[in-house]
Amino acid sequence: MRVLGIDFGDRRTGFAVSDELGFGAATLDNFKSLSLERTAEYAAALAGELGVSEIVLGFPKNMNGTLGPRAEKTQLFAEKLRELSGLPVILWDERLTTVSAHSLMNTTNVRGKKRKESVDSISAAFILQAYLDSRR
Repeated sequence: MRVLGIDFGDRRTGFAVSDELGFGAATLDNFKSLSLERTAEYAAALAGELGVSEIVLGFPKNMNGTLGPRAEKTQLFAEKLRELSGLPVILWDERLTTVSAHSLMNTTNVRGKKRKESVDSISAAFILQAYLDSRR
């Protein structure tokens, strides 16, 4: 059972996918678009290509647990993605995943353009891995 992980953003959206057994997450390429609809269409097509059974979408809560405008936009994206893919979309707390991604890139000495292009897919992998770990 493969699972798709998504870190939805205004300009770049990161993707990750689990292995067949649902133990580990691997990064995929980012998708660049300013359109929520185009990003949802891409994500639904990717889910179909990969044969995933569910989608885990990072849900941006404020540090105090409240929801802001970014969370509302993510909920709209989730609804559109459910409609287009026909798959369950699980909203997963993504607090501190970007911080973790930057920390990993500091440790591995990733800098500049490569860093900017990698952070979203690494964040998606952190989101997905946390979800996979919670199921065990």
